[in-house]
Amino acid sequence: MKIDEPIYLSPVFQERIWGGQKLSAFGYDLPYEKTGECWGISAHQNGMSIVRSGQFKGKSLEELWRAEPELFGGETTTEFPLLVKLLDAKEDLSVQVHPNDDQASLLEDGEAYGKTECWYVVSAEADSELILGHTAATSEEFEERITTEEWSQLLKRVPIKTGDFFHVPSGTIHAIGAGSVILETQQSSDTTYRVYDFDRTDDEGKKRELHLDKAKQVTMVPHEPYSVKPEVILAEEGNQLLKLVTTPFFSVFKVTVAGLWENQIDAPYLLVSVLTGDGVLEADEKTFELKKGDHLVIPKEIVSTFKLRGNIEAIISHT
Repeated sequence: MKIDEPIYLSPVFQERIWGGQKLSAFGYDLPYEKTGECWGISAHQNGMSIVRSGQFKGKSLEELWRAEPELFGGETTTEFPLLVKLLDAKEDLSVQVHPNDDQASLLEDGEAYGKTECWYVVSAEADSELILGHTAATSEEFEERITTEEWSQLLKRVPIKTGDFFHVPSGTIHAIGAGSVILETQQSSDTTYRVYDFDRTDDEGKKRELHLDKAKQVTMVPHEPYSVKPEVILAEEGNQLLKLVTTPFFSVFKVTVAGLWENQIDAPYLLVSVLTGDGVLEADEKTFELKKGDHLVIPKEIVSTFKLRGNIEAIISHT
C-alpha cells in the first residue's frame, strides 16, 4: 500500500499542578485550567496519539507502529521509541531525575525505555531559568545535602531565553523553571523520580510523592555537564536547518522556512511539530495545510521528497 501523505496526530493534554494556559497560543482548546503538557506525538499508554485525518483516521500511533511497519522504514518489533511534547511551566516543575534503559528495566519491572530528553525553549519570560545538574562530588555528599535539604547549595541553576536548547541525558538532576514553554523530545517513557517539590501541596493539601531511594540509584554523581553546539546544515534564501543534537536515542533539528524548503534530513521517517507560522507540505504533487500547533509523522514513502512552503518554524526529529 502506497502511503503518500503525512500522518497528522491529535494532541493529548495532561493536567499538571504547575501548568497554565499558555498552550492555547498554539490553537488548542485546553481542557484544564492547569494544562501542563501537550503530548503531540506519543505511542505511550499514558497519552496515546490518534490519527486525526486521512486513511488511518481513528487509529492510534501504536497501532500503526505495530501493524504498518512500512510507514517507518521497516520492521518495528519494539515499542515506538520517541515522545514529543509541549510543556507550559506556569510554576516550577519538581526537581527530578530519570533512569537509563537498564535502570528502568530493573527498577520499573521491565519498562522498555529509560528517559533521555532534550529541550527547545519556545518562549521564556524575563529571569526564567532551569535547574540542570548538582554540585555534589560524591554520592555521600549528594545524599547528605538531600537529607539536610541544602537545596540552594546542591542545585545548579541556568538562566534561559527563547531559542535556547539543552540536552538532558538520563541521570541528570533537572527542573524546568516557571515562565517557560518548552518543546521536549524524549525517549518514550513516563518514568520520573521526584527529588524535591518545593514543599507545595495539591488542592487537598497533600504533598506530592518523592522517590528518593530510586533517585539516588540513578543520579549521575558527580554531575557531568553536557553542552551542545547546534550545527548549521543549511542557511540560504531565508531558510535555515540546524542540527540541534544527535544521540544514540534521537536526532533533533530546527527548520526555519521562508519560502520553499526541500528536505535534507536522511531518515526512515520524521516527526514534525510546528512552532510558528503556517504554510503547506508538498508531497507527490499534493499539498497539505500546516499551521502552528500541528504534530505529524512523515512516513517513509515521502520522507526523501517532501517540501515545506510558507513561513514556518518547526522541530523535526527521528531515531
